[in-house]
Amino acid sequence: MKIESISIKNFRLLEDFKIDLEKSLSLVLGKNNTGKTSFLTCLDKFINNSDKKKIVSEDFNLDYKKEIEKLISETIELHEEDFNKDIHGIKLRLVISYEEGENTCNISDLMMDLDPEHNKIILGYEYYLNYDQYKDFRKQYKSFVLAENKKAKECEEKERDKPEEERKKHIPKNFDYFFKLNTEKFFKYRWKSINYNYEHSVIDESNFNDLEQSKTKNNLSNIINFKYISAKRSVTNKENEKTLSTQTSEIYERSEKNDEDEKKIDEFKSVIEDTDEILGNVYEALFSDITEKVSLFGGVRKDESIIKVISTLQRKELLKGNTTVIYKHSNDSEFPEHYNGLGYMNLISMIFEIEILVSEFKRGKDETPADINLLFIEEPEAHTHPQMQYVFIKNITGLLKNGIVLEKDASGKIIKNQPFQYIISTHSSHIVANCQEFNSIKYLKKESINDIKARNIKDLEKEYTDAGEEKNYRFLKQYLTINRAELFFADKAIFIEGDTERILLPAMMKKLDLEVDLEDNELHLLSQNISIIEVGAHSHIFERFIDFIGIKSLILTDLDCYYTEPILDEEGVPQMYQNGNPKVKEKKCPASDVNVKFTKNWALIFFHKEKKEINYFKELKLDWKIIRRNRKGKWNSNRKGKILLMFPIEENGYHARSFEDGFFHINCDFICDENNSFQSLTDKWIEDFKANKNAFNLSENGIDSKSSLAIEILLNSDETYSNWQIPVYIKEGLLWLRKD
Repeated sequence: MKIESISIKNFRLLEDFKIDLEKSLSLVLGKNNTGKTSFLTCLDKFINNSDKKKIVSEDFNLDYKKEIEKLISETIELHEEDFNKDIHGIKLRLVISYEEGENTCNISDLMMDLDPEHNKIILGYEYYLNYDQYKDFRKQYKSFVLAENKKAKECEEKERDKPEEERKKHIPKNFDYFFKLNTEKFFKYRWKSINYNYEHSVIDESNFNDLEQSKTKNNLSNIINFKYISAKRSVTNKENEKTLSTQTSEIYERSEKNDEDEKKIDEFKSVIEDTDEILGNVYEALFSDITEKVSLFGGVRKDESIIKVISTLQRKELLKGNTTVIYKHSNDSEFPEHYNGLGYMNLISMIFEIEILVSEFKRGKDETPADINLLFIEEPEAHTHPQMQYVFIKNITGLLKNGIVLEKDASGKIIKNQPFQYIISTHSSHIVANCQEFNSIKYLKKESINDIKARNIKDLEKEYTDAGEEKNYRFLKQYLTINRAELFFADKAIFIEGDTERILLPAMMKKLDLEVDLEDNELHLLSQNISIIEVGAHSHIFERFIDFIGIKSLILTDLDCYYTEPILDEEGVPQMYQNGNPKVKEKKCPASDVNVKFTKNWALIFFHKEKKEINYFKELKLDWKIIRRNRKGKWNSNRKGKILLMFPIEENGYHARSFEDGFFHINCDFICDENNSFQSLTDKWIEDFKANKNAFNLSENGIDSKSSLAIEILLNSDETYSNWQIPVYIKEGLLWLRKD
């Protein structure tokens, strides 16, 4: 039995949220403030419903709260049939599936039909407003508004005779104030079993059983058991706070309850009883003086005031106060737990906590685990450096793969167990890069300020597969996990061709931040979360992924323009193919060359409907370089797009072919300055450039190492990079990206 999907409506950032769960691990990714904690909290507040975890007004989605205000404030009151067309409140839906042969005793009352082909139940949790409460809400809010307006009017009349600057004002309290005070009064919890429409694969909200009066409501804990490890872990390495040592007593308490290690526990008890006897004799001698003094005071009868101090060790308290976790080092030295860093403390503490929770999932000796056991680990990377994050995600699957062990044979081999599902939420690129279950990724994407959507990486794989691009997906998967997993957590991205741009871009971003004033709501480029991705001329391979994560992206690429000329034989006669067509060869050239005809840049060709004519790209205005994917999956120029595809444009009467070509042309004085040294440029071609100013020849023939050239540009720069210029196409692209 497993949870296939979870749907949430109107809870915090999750206005209309649905996430699919895998059979074991679901890795939930998302930048900060994309609903990961909202997801965890909603599950906790509904499934582990208690007085300490009640839903409050702040849990309502902000957009939805405005809908409630409109519903309550409208002049015309809705009729009951109109009101009940939708559920007014916060909703959680769990789609649960089961397999043939599984014990369905606990869920039998939740089954909405008995078709043997149907294997899903829908468990619904709600914090909702019914029609009677709706009418009462309206009535009381109307009275509240009248009372607040009356207070404001009375205050105004009272203060009328005072000078204006001394008058006090009563500002009427708003809907949020009233809602916060009365949420619990009007909204109530409800548990439901809901029908599943198999024909359309949707939840049929109109067909349900209310579980309020059903025995099943009290039995829900036997259907699903939810536990979590919060990101706010009380892990410290202070000397007086023995985090790990305290957890050992919890582990013992669970072991004693489960009675799995009965033999070891009996030995522990026996040792404590023997210790009690030994300590009793020691205490008798140690406290003999004070006991004799007490006896002198006598009493009504002889020997009435004789006391004795004995040892009564408590097993749990003994562990809690006197168990110490130590670290043993390679030279056999032993150090207390607080001597180690928070990273190791956090990792070990999580392992201890998982052990405790697995024991709680298992329950007592005579108890049966719940049908579904769901564990949520929130941001395991907290306090840990990259190596610890790598160790955690590499080993967590092995740690949890056995699930709840119910029975072992004499040799310790597991012969009966119950697996559980677990969710790990993270914004660690190191965890993503080293996760063996790449297709278990669920990406949380912010669609608007108060609305988050979850997307499956498996759906992205299907997109590539359906388009016949399986090879591209394999490359993407390898590239992301080996090199650039941080792209999942970026707010914006820049896709570049090569080493020169990669090394120089941070300097260019700083230069622009210094030279170009910010507009309204802009942040400096270097203050934004921007990933720089080196992809050569293959940014088109990433196009589906860019669309998948939906982040604003700048693609910087070369023009790679050329023309063709006939291939001549030794006598200067054009060579011909057997079909009569002339043989030609490609000649690289700057875009301003009179002979230039085409581009061979795959990114330009892909994003612009396979156009190759260079004049098409030379005539494109900035707005037409912004692209967006349409419903048919094709890319079109669109001002509302989130991708800007930039390439060299004409500057100072010259149109470059590549970045280096354009940089040399506009920075001639910088390159030729005798005080600057460029060892990456060959003597022959640097001298030719100084004499003829031919940037194309220098870029094509005179660079020994592009990465060295970029470093030398930085070495020869002043502190503010003011002694060289940024090519216009990069400058325009970065300024576009800087905008919100």
